Amino acid sequence: MSASPAEVVRRLRDGFGSGRTKPLAWRREQLRALRALLTERETELATALQADLGKGPVESHASELGFVVNEVDHALRHLERWTRPERAWVPRSLVPARARTVWEPLGVVLVISPWNYPVMLALAPVVGALAAGNCVVLKPSELAPATSAALARLLPRYLDDAAFTVVEGGVEETTALLEQRFDHIFYTGNGHVGRIIMRAAAEHVTPVTLELGGKSPAIVESGVDLAATARRLAWGKFFNAGQSCTAPDYVLAVGDGTADELERHLADAIRAMYGDDPSRSPDYGRIVNERHFDRLTALLEGGRVVAGGEHDRAKRYIAPTVLGDVEPDAPVMAEEIFGPILPVLRVPDLDAALAFINERDKPLALYAFTADPATKRRVLAETSSGAVGFGLPNAHLTVPELPFGGVGESGMGAYHGRRSFETFSHAKAVLDKPLSPDTMRVVYPPFTALKERLIRTFT
Repeated sequence: MSASPAEVVRRLRDGFGSGRTKPLAWRREQLRALRALLTERETELATALQADLGKGPVESHASELGFVVNEVDHALRHLERWTRPERAWVPRSLVPARARTVWEPLGVVLVISPWNYPVMLALAPVVGALAAGNCVVLKPSELAPATSAALARLLPRYLDDAAFTVVEGGVEETTALLEQRFDHIFYTGNGHVGRIIMRAAAEHVTPVTLELGGKSPAIVESGVDLAATARRLAWGKFFNAGQSCTAPDYVLAVGDGTADELERHLADAIRAMYGDDPSRSPDYGRIVNERHFDRLTALLEGGRVVAGGEHDRAKRYIAPTVLGDVEPDAPVMAEEIFGPILPVLRVPDLDAALAFINERDKPLALYAFTADPATKRRVLAETSSGAVGFGLPNAHLTVPELPFGGVGESGMGAYHGRRSFETFSHAKAVLDKPLSPDTMRVVYPPFTALKERLIRTFT
């Protein structure tokens, strides 16, 4: 880092103080520049993603670059409407007066991104921060070094360097950044680091958005098309080699025989998507590093291997794996898996499935595969999670106007679409009341009987 964290923040504060980021023209210019980077430099970024995570070009576009382009396009379409003042009703005790909410940028914000989607989860929050008119410090993950280096090299060529900077590094650099005062900190990652972020932010009374994770369950009832269910579960789980915060973490198969049939269909779905040897598939990724590889392979002992189980440490490869006969207290059920291992647990009925979920931390997402409207109503009414998906995992995060975020241990705050703009904005209340006529005289002491009667009538 050529400049100290204090110097970086001071430079951006000067940029924000100049007022350059507030006009809509500047915001649009920055968003268009970000879009140009993603389209013009797609090959370079895809190469970096391949090096870090073994992602193929189609997966890189669909889950990383194209996703952010869609966020940019959505923001450009709606930015003028988002920034309009919103009129508010004025109580008759204040008439004549006008009230409105105006949106103002927060100032200098810090975005700390993770390694599993190192382009999308770095730049999607940046879209909202720029749309809201902020200056941004981006700290990409050192665990995706090729992508971090690419972002640090390319972003300054496209974005306004008086309002945007990338700081590379590890724990030391992140700790130094957290000692500075920011106007908002946006963090995506695990809960342990999330708590560190909150403690650091508390020193400056800085608001935070924490996008964490958790064990996202998938309920599967017997009355559904289990072959189609298996395909969707396999896609949602093994995309990016299972390293997705919204991936189904485990399956609760409801009723007699559901687990056995579902397991067979899951094995078929894996074979159809990745072939007999997924290590040769250009569409199947790799584990980010050896530490995570070792953690994941230790979890393979948690049940009967229905499909997969093969692994190669030198290549950071773990096959798409389905585990059957998994007990609730197995190690694989103790923490978020964050890898290509899908445990299938058997539960006798929906009551047991909901009880199982509610005994644990609130997940980032909850999925249910059911044909019964009553089941859907119960899932929504009797559980708490960041999101609910019926019939399809992960896809809710692609809907720009759906808030994406967790609850409880899975995080706080939300973003995407307008929510991103609001996250990085201050909603300022404005009341405008003329001095004449001075209708406020009725509330000035001393209070007469007439004044009291009027006050009780109008308040």
